[in-house]
Amino acid sequence: MSATKPYAGVFPIAPVPFHDDETLDLDGMRRVLDCMIDQGVDGICVLANYSEQFLLSDAERETLLRLSLEHVAGRVPVIATCSHYATGIVEARVRMARDLGAAMVMLMPPYHGALLKGSEADTFEQFQRAADIGLPIMVQDAPLSGVGLAVPFLARMAREIPNVSYVKIETPGTADKLRALIAAAGDAIAGPFDGEESITLLADLDAGATGTMPSATLPDLIRPVLTAHAAGDRAAAMAHYNRILPLINFENRQCGLRACKVVMQAGGVIRSDRVRHPLRPLPEPTRAALLELAGPLEPVALAWGR
Repeated sequence: MSATKPYAGVFPIAPVPFHDDETLDLDGMRRVLDCMIDQGVDGICVLANYSEQFLLSDAERETLLRLSLEHVAGRVPVIATCSHYATGIVEARVRMARDLGAAMVMLMPPYHGALLKGSEADTFEQFQRAADIGLPIMVQDAPLSGVGLAVPFLARMAREIPNVSYVKIETPGTADKLRALIAAAGDAIAGPFDGEESITLLADLDAGATGTMPSATLPDLIRPVLTAHAAGDRAAAMAHYNRILPLINFENRQCGLRACKVVMQAGGVIRSDRVRHPLRPLPEPTRAALLELAGPLEPVALAWGR
């Protein structure tokens, strides 16, 4: 939580650019962060799944975290993803994020692959130990982990663990889950967010979401949906949402994390849209269709570096 009010609004995920040989493009990372700030974001999330965090070494994570926090330099709050199956590693990552100046950390429940999953007791203890380090925590409730986080359990963590005060829900039926969680946890949830490229944003705002965590493809075009909804103008919010929904749907269903890199490369933000093997680049027809949808909408990322 900030000094005056809870974090809310648009907190997109920063992609990690690579050179064509798959090494880190650190100058490109700085340009990504500058572009995102110029998109008018309320904050930035780094080292998330859409940052290809599962393809980064520990040394690369530290380099990117340090670079991101030093380069953003307080212009917007930065959320650092610190998930790991091992609680001790989570603690070390959270401690580093705190020491480098992160505003918050985001954690998935402990899991590894398809079969190693922490119990509710394991998850509670891991989050409790991470919370003791002193940063606000956003619980990421996403299908990728394969760990089901029931509403009563999420509400219990929010009520009983200081600093576990934000949630990002991106499971099927997000709006219903957000509504139930807000009712169950009350003020213990300072920031109910959705994610998954903001594909269900309008329903989630109706359910009480106060923030969203999309990709960095079009946060400048997502912001008007939140602004209009917060002002009580649902018709305007729906008009803004309907305008961008085809692009969001295409990103979510056809492209995944590769969409943002394609748009940012086309917009001169980064030099390469490379993803790390075993991920594959977008097929050319899909790439062309993505840019065809994005072009008329004129997102900042598509022109920022031209």
